This record gives sequence, C-alpha cells and structure tokens, in this order.
Amino acid sequence: MAYEYQGEGALDYFPCRYGTSKLLFRGPRRKLEGDYVAVIGGTETYGKFVEKPFPALVEDGLGMPVVNFGYVNAGLDVFLQEPVVLDACASAKVTVIQLIGAQNMSNRFYAVHPRRNDRFLRASTLMKTVFREVDFTEYHFTRHMLSHMKTNFPDKYAILENELKTAWVARMKGLLQKFEGPTVLLWLEDHRPPGREKDTLGVDPLMVDEEMVAEIRPYATQLVRVCPTHAARIQGTAGMRFAPLDEPAAAEMPGPAVHAEIADTLLPVVRELA
Repeated sequence: MAYEYQGEGALDYFPCRYGTSKLLFRGPRRKLEGDYVAVIGGTETYGKFVEKPFPALVEDGLGMPVVNFGYVNAGLDVFLQEPVVLDACASAKVTVIQLIGAQNMSNRFYAVHPRRNDRFLRASTLMKTVFREVDFTEYHFTRHMLSHMKTNFPDKYAILENELKTAWVARMKGLLQKFEGPTVLLWLEDHRPPGREKDTLGVDPLMVDEEMVAEIRPYATQLVRVCPTHAARIQGTAGMRFAPLDEPAAAEMPGPAVHAEIADTLLPVVRELA
C-alpha cells in the first residue's frame, strides 16, 4: 500500500545545487572531494516518489559517498552542457551513466529546452519541410509531439527516429570520452507493472536498442543491464510516497523493489572498480 500525502511535498528530496550549476539535484548534498561515486541519469536515477533510490542504496552498501546527479526528464543535452557535473564525474572514482532515451535532446529536426529537455521549443526548417501538414505550435513536450508523428505519419517518423538514434550514439560517445576514470553504463529495461498499456513510442529508454548500445559499449568500462523481475514490477506503487494527484505519474516510475534490484546488480560492479 502506497503512503499518500495531501498537497505538495509528499517526499522531501532535499534539492541542492553543486558549484555554479543552475540545476537542482536530489540531496542531501554530497561533498565533491575525496573518494566518491557519481551517478548521472534521468527520473529513475533521481528516484521520484522513492525514499531511497538506487544511488542511496549503493552508497549504503559501498560505504562511500554516491552523488546523485539524476535529473527529472533529462536528455543527454542537460549533462553535456553542464561543466560542473562533467568535472565532478571526471574526478569521481567511478561514474555510472544511466542510459536515457533519445527523444529529449536537440537535433536537426527540433530543439529542446537546455535544462528541461522534455520541453519542445521549436521545429527546424527541415522538420517543417518534412512534416508540412503539422502545426508545431500545438506541442509543448517532445513525447506528445513524437507520439503524434508516429501515429499519423509513420513513414516520415522513421526518418526522424533514425536522426535521433544517430545523434544519441554520437553524444553518448562524446559524453563517455569526457571521463578519465572507470565508467559503468546502466541499462534499465521496462520497469512498469505487468499489464500496463503500451506507450505508442515503446518502453524507456525510448529508441535505445541493442545495436546502439553495442556502438557505445567500447567507450565504457562495464555495462550493467537490469531487467526488473515480475515480483518487483508487480508491486506497482507499493512503498512509494506521493500526493493523491501524483498517483498516475508514480505508477510509471520504478518502485522501491525495482530500485533494490538495480542496486543489488550494480553494487558488486561499482565496488570492484572503486
């Protein structure tokens, strides 16, 4: 049974900033000195609605500070454009990089907000030329826009998807090359409860496939692939903390049991490298 709270602030994430960064990460704040592990990723790494997400669980098992650089709805752009995070990861004993989807980053077809990467800003001339029938002023979020494109213009959408996949591989390679220490790719597969209606675009991380991961694999020290068990997924929102209006959003997030499985799989790999 989920713990529900009225109003905002159902769970205190102790939001904090590092250095001169404008980004708010989940706290409590860790010192970026001495030995520590850095974890970058999206909403799952941040641990939305979960009291102890997998970075905190890895910290407990490792006995070494783990800095949670998870950012809600992040795309690769938010990290590539943030020198404070890049410097912190470069100095870490180990950096864990959660594989995040290809939809939330600027590309030849459209631009996203530099920090809130899920926000669709504008279509390029190329996008408007390919999708002449579309009024792009109607869209504010990348996922909504892409779902409409795939449903209504599947052939043209395939061109757009190929562009996003190509850009994702190039930027992942660029990101990994910025880190001198050991790096671990974390591929979290479908974590939703069984029976959930399938998204038009597929499961997270969106558009990331075996071939793409194989292309970036030589640039990382290790790859950890986590496929949450049926037993963990079926728990749904059990143990999560959220306000009543947030229940639909919480149902899409990994719960405590899934975070525990991620930490159990990740911990021995990080321990060996650290």
